[in-house]
Amino acid sequence: MVIAGDDRGKQGKVLEVDPGKERAIVEGIALVSKHTRPSAQNPKGGILKKESSVHISNLKPIDNSGKPARIGRKVDEKTGKSVRVSKKTGEVIK
Repeated sequence: MVIAGDDRGKQGKVLEVDPGKERAIVEGIALVSKHTRPSAQNPKGGILKKESSVHISNLKPIDNSGKPARIGRKVDEKTGKSVRVSKKTGEVIK
């Protein structure tokens, strides 16, 4: 879920994350118009709508109840691995 900017309140699936730049590309969020020339893949050319990257600080994951959640880390007793946990409900977030 986007928490800041022009697309605030919208939800989408994360398509790609760039940890070095701390940015993510989210499906249907931050659309920009890209002008393309005619080519073999796109014989007509024209203007395409494409997702642009959003800073990670402007995103919040959605927990199992469908609401945005603050995230904490906790060691899972069964596997011994660190898992993401919703701070409000304490549920594990995948």
